[in-house]
Amino acid sequence: MKITNLKSTLIVALAILFAGACTNPEKLIERGDFDQAIALSAKKLSGKKKKKEKFVRAIEKAYERATSFDMRQAKALEKEGRSENWVKINRIHNKIQRRQELIEPLLPLYGKDGYKANFKFVKIDGLVHQSKEKAAHFYYLEGKRLLAQAELGDKEAARESYRNFESISLYYPRYRDESGLMKKAHALGTVYVLLKMKNNSNAILPRDFEKEIKRLSISDLESLWRVVHLNPDKKIKYDYDVVMSFNLIDVSPETIREREYVDEKTIEDGWEYVLDNNGNVLKDSLGNDVKEPKEIRIFATVLESLQTKSAVVSGELKFYDNQSKTLIHREPITAEAIFENYASTFKGDKRALSQDSKNRIGNSPIPFPTDEILVLQAADRLKPVIKSKIRNGLRN
Repeated sequence: MKITNLKSTLIVALAILFAGACTNPEKLIERGDFDQAIALSAKKLSGKKKKKEKFVRAIEKAYERATSFDMRQAKALEKEGRSENWVKINRIHNKIQRRQELIEPLLPLYGKDGYKANFKFVKIDGLVHQSKEKAAHFYYLEGKRLLAQAELGDKEAARESYRNFESISLYYPRYRDESGLMKKAHALGTVYVLLKMKNNSNAILPRDFEKEIKRLSISDLESLWRVVHLNPDKKIKYDYDVVMSFNLIDVSPETIREREYVDEKTIEDGWEYVLDNNGNVLKDSLGNDVKEPKEIRIFATVLESLQTKSAVVSGELKFYDNQSKTLIHREPITAEAIFENYASTFKGDKRALSQDSKNRIGNSPIPFPTDEILVLQAADRLKPVIKSKIRNGLRN
């Protein structure tokens, strides 16, 4: 028990120490969290007439150390001579600029005991402009280099080129001819997919079957890098063909099955006197005749007729890579449309009918749907299956 209490006490003590460290700028400086120390000190000093000297000294020290570290790091990166380093250098310059903008409203900064903090601000605007221009230029040149590879058929290079041109917007809303080059990279990196249909079954398809199948909403099949067409465009060279190949289109015979069954139920029907052992009417304590509900068993004979007919459409999706002219993937597809109609009549006591029987009583036989209608219904049910398979089958 004592050990448990000791552990609890230590945990609480550590939590208090940790919390204190997080709210103590000196501790933050010791840990190297200079910007956090600056933010905390600025919060403590902002709006205060009498500013505590410990926070004045802390923000001064944290600023000096943070700026010194950042400037050394920026110069080291510049000295390496690597053009991609300008992206990191610009981030550092922006950080210095934000830091100085945080401190500037507090100046001149005096502690309540008269201590004045001294900040050596960096002339950062020119440095930010320089590193921003060089970072944007790096992305521009890298985008153009990758675009040259894309023009040779490398779609991944096209997409990386696009991302480089896109990164320029971090620095400038418009930059040279970046917008046109970005569009070109997007066009070269985009995969075009054409959906086709083939009937490999021995059945004659309904006239509107292909139209029904292709009445797909393709927006959720497309992405930044994928365009799907249901009808070919002669101006486009398609990267992939997805062929909807139907191998079986089968319609069952029209069938009518009849069955007869009995619903029965015990119900209360009036009342009757309760007799004693001598056959006389039983009296209660007040001298009244004792009665009880009278139960009877009732029956209803149900004659039910079930009409059924169904259509099955099945086949497979075949994914072809048009560049290598190979079949790269295949997926089975199937869907069924079922027609059912119950028609029921009954003889006997209606009160005996179950709820299911009641729901069917009064329905009449109706004409069977045509083969064409059922096949088109199956085609409609096949569309979400096809979309799901295409979405999973296309990886680009």
